Amino acid sequence: MNLTPADVQSLLISENLGDRLKGVNLLRQIDPKLAFTLIQPLVTDTNERVRYAAVSQLDTLGKQDLDITLQLLRDRIQNDTELDVKAAAADVIGGLQLTQAYDDLKDLYHQTTYWLLQLSIIATLGELGEPRALELLQEALKSDNDLVRVSAVGALGELGNPEAVAILSPFVKDEDWQIRYRLVQALGRLGGEQAQTLLQELAQDPLEQVAKEAQDNLK
Repeated sequence: MNLTPADVQSLLISENLGDRLKGVNLLRQIDPKLAFTLIQPLVTDTNERVRYAAVSQLDTLGKQDLDITLQLLRDRIQNDTELDVKAAAADVIGGLQLTQAYDDLKDLYHQTTYWLLQLSIIATLGELGEPRALELLQEALKSDNDLVRVSAVGALGELGNPEAVAILSPFVKDEDWQIRYRLVQALGRLGGEQAQTLLQELAQDPLEQVAKEAQDNLK
């Protein structure tokens, strides 16, 4: 039996949660333009699992109309009651490089006390490609949460601003080996003479895993 758009639509408007979740997944099998139209009401569904699934799928379907997608994601960032949905919206904003939403991400980072949500925001900033993110990433390097700090180091490498090398240089001696390991990767991305000097130092790191990664980046 061939799947038709009408079949999917009937699932999406069902009162049964399982049907709606199934419908969201089946949107991948129909025309993306139509799927984008059908998914929009699900972004504000009454159930958080449906909202999460719908928001996550905007990573691909959202390309159909980036202006509408931006509005949908900003609304979830600002108004959703569930942290997972907010985090998913942040991820999609980064994936689609919707730099217009940078201020929304920055505000949410400062408003929330939940480190997992902060981690999602910081992790997506490198992919977002917004130059202004340098300031927020620099702030995240001072976070009390080690995973947020690690993510900030990686995002600075992805962002590609050469100024980040000087910002990252103090972390060559950081006590957390995960910071040093991610630092090696960031410096490899950023490149330049100062980055090479730091990589040479990290190539002598007491932890073999960090030293080998630095040596590989020097090659």
